[in-house]
Amino acid sequence: MKYMLLIYASETEWTYPDRASCFKESTDVAYDLRAKGKLISTAPLQPIATATTVQVREGRRLVTDGPFAETREQLGGYFMIDANDLDEAIAVAGRLPGAKRGTVEIRPVLEIPNLPHDQLTQ
Repeated sequence: MKYMLLIYASETEWTYPDRASCFKESTDVAYDLRAKGKLISTAPLQPIATATTVQVREGRRLVTDGPFAETREQLGGYFMIDANDLDEAIAVAGRLPGAKRGTVEIRPVLEIPNLPHDQLTQ
């Protein structure tokens, strides 16, 4: 089953050395998952200051700089994995540096047949 691991952390609490260490640890986990055929996709996100939010209300598109909600932790990256079950996804999430200083949310991916992206993630 496919799982999305959403990594949340407070950007202001990470120093440059912290980020470098996080990227190295995350890269190591990614290579390990790829070698096991478990990695579908992963990427860090640019800082929250680069975010743009789009809403459509009453037929009007509203574009706002920044995130939709003010929160202590921001979405900083993701891993999409192929895991046998939730327990395996939890084990992978526990290896991510984001789990040590933030939160990793695990969500099963709803697979809808015949979506164009389907061929990209198999």
